[in-house]
Amino acid sequence: MALFSLPEQTKIVDATAGPVTTNGGVTADYVSVKNAGRLYIVCNLTQAVGHATALTPKRAQAVAGTGVTGLGTAVRIWSNEDTATSDTLVAQTAATSYTVGTGVKKMQVIFEIDLHALGNTYDVVGLAVADSSQATNFVCANYFLTDIRYQQATPPAAITD
Repeated sequence: MALFSLPEQTKIVDATAGPVTTNGGVTADYVSVKNAGRLYIVCNLTQAVGHATALTPKRAQAVAGTGVTGLGTAVRIWSNEDTATSDTLVAQTAATSYTVGTGVKKMQVIFEIDLHALGNTYDVVGLAVADSSQATNFVCANYFLTDIRYQQATPPAAITD
């Protein structure tokens, strides 16, 4: 039985600098995915005031956000809109974004992106979180890059082009 090691088989990168308020919207950091085959975006939300907050992965041509556009194809999505009472993720209809319900709850949303589907001119991914207009609603997101093409003791950086 092969042992899976998260830090050895996955490059983990902060998308947001810890929990940040969704008041005013959030543009997460962009990450270079040119050395990976798949990307998971894991979003954790804490909604103190109910709001249907939209989460939208974006693709770009540079980590500076050059040439930002929406995803060209639908991606797999899972969600749990009440993590305080359940740890079950539910598969959602594939789409290019996901909007959480208006519950006053802790929530989790995961996007699975096959990076081969980004298109030839895009090798960077980011995340946009809609404006909730609520200073007490927060999001924290991380990128998990898998299927790394260049396995080595220190993989190439994902926060630079």
